[in-house]
Amino acid sequence: MTERQPLIAGNWKMHKTLAEARTLARAIRQGAAAGRWAEVALAPPYTALAAVAEELAGSEIRLAAQDTFWEKQGAYTGAISPLMLKDVGCHYVIVGHSERRQFFGETNHTVNQKIKATLAVGLSVILCVGETKDEREGGLTILRVAEQLQEGLAGLTAAPEQLVIAYEPVWAIGTGLTATPDQAQEVHAFIRAELTRLLGVGAPYRIQYGGSVTPDNAAILLGQPDIDGALVGGASLKPELFLPIIAAAG
Repeated sequence: MTERQPLIAGNWKMHKTLAEARTLARAIRQGAAAGRWAEVALAPPYTALAAVAEELAGSEIRLAAQDTFWEKQGAYTGAISPLMLKDVGCHYVIVGHSERRQFFGETNHTVNQKIKATLAVGLSVILCVGETKDEREGGLTILRVAEQLQEGLAGLTAAPEQLVIAYEPVWAIGTGLTATPDQAQEVHAFIRAELTRLLGVGAPYRIQYGGSVTPDNAAILLGQPDIDGALVGGASLKPELFLPIIAAAG
């Protein structure tokens, strides 16, 4: 089997003005070591996508969007389509992030619609799955992640280069809490097995970990056999934190 290339993606969430986004993207581009093994992607807010695309032009760093809608165009005030994201230079689209599920009513059904629409225009998807604190404590982690995968990927036959899964335990996002390497590996191994069941093969698919990833814990998390990168939130906003995470991936 070909070794899976780790993907380190920075999700900037609702941060950065245009000037700030340019400065941050430029610092990451300049600081990410040449010849690195890891693939790197940056997901600024919609307003900064074009500006960050300009800063990344000519580099191997990918542009990502934080969300999308499932129609190409139409009377959908406030929505951005996959076609628009492709036009601005995106390679990846994050779909199903827990904050979208929590604050904006995202469901497994709408996640599925967004994935299909994104793949249809030739973009790649980072699908987020993960359990809440109550679900973890209630022993429901595997059940919840399985449900999100089964319903989110229903009717899909995405190739490994088109689909990345990001396991993000909700209780670890922005809290400073992090799943132990063993906890993360257990869920990642399950996800790989479930991808095999759903898509016919699991080994080639990359599965990221997300949830308070820092320079201090990145190496041990990325050293687990089924963890193929990280979806980084807060630490991606500071080059002095994000660049060591990229370096930890090789």
